[in-house]
Amino acid sequence: MALPKITTPTYTLVKPSTNEKLEYRPFLVGEEKILLMAMESEDETEIYKAILRLVNSCTNGKMGNNDDPLFDIEYAFLKIRGKSVSETIELSITCPDDETTVVEYPLNTDDIQILVDDKHTKKVKLNDEFTLNMRYPTVNDTLKTNKIKSSVEKIFTLMKGCIESVEHGEDIYNRVDMSNKELDEFFDSLTQGMFEKVQEFFNTMPTLREEIEIVNPKTNVTSKVTLEGLVDFLG
Repeated sequence: MALPKITTPTYTLVKPSTNEKLEYRPFLVGEEKILLMAMESEDETEIYKAILRLVNSCTNGKMGNNDDPLFDIEYAFLKIRGKSVSETIELSITCPDDETTVVEYPLNTDDIQILVDDKHTKKVKLNDEFTLNMRYPTVNDTLKTNKIKSSVEKIFTLMKGCIESVEHGEDIYNRVDMSNKELDEFFDSLTQGMFEKVQEFFNTMPTLREEIEIVNPKTNVTSKVTLEGLVDFLG
């Protein structure tokens, strides 16, 4: 006689980039094993690949695709982890006042949200002639730029990579139709003021962020600590 199949519960999350409601399930033992093996390797590429596969499986292919924004993947992964392992993540945080004392902080995954700046827009108006249509960085973008040693080159590569199209008057130039050389020359011709407008897109875009308060037991000093990005939330 065949073993009966285990029924897996489902939950609902809202995809931050589109506000679309999606169903998801907890990850299974076999899926967790792949994730743990990737984390054990300490290879960032393998870890993010495992997270992508896990999110894709647990959302039935609705998320975890190569073109999903990084903050979507990070948010979904934490929600899935909360229902799979524990809704409380025990973080070890170094107190900012003495930069030595480490305290434990229990963080509930239900409290974690994606923060969006009200002034944020994906259209960057450089001047009266040119407007950039931007997309959000993906996991692949992050892994690609992390391999670059120069911090300046990292920033430039990420910025250029997130340009979807350039509007000039009534003409639209799509990234797929531009050569790398053309894009490099266009980007290098930006004025400092234009460059700052592109930076503003990244500074205000949705992000996984939470501000918490911790108390140093040795000094009794209360400090505010900002957690940002998946690494901070996993401790």
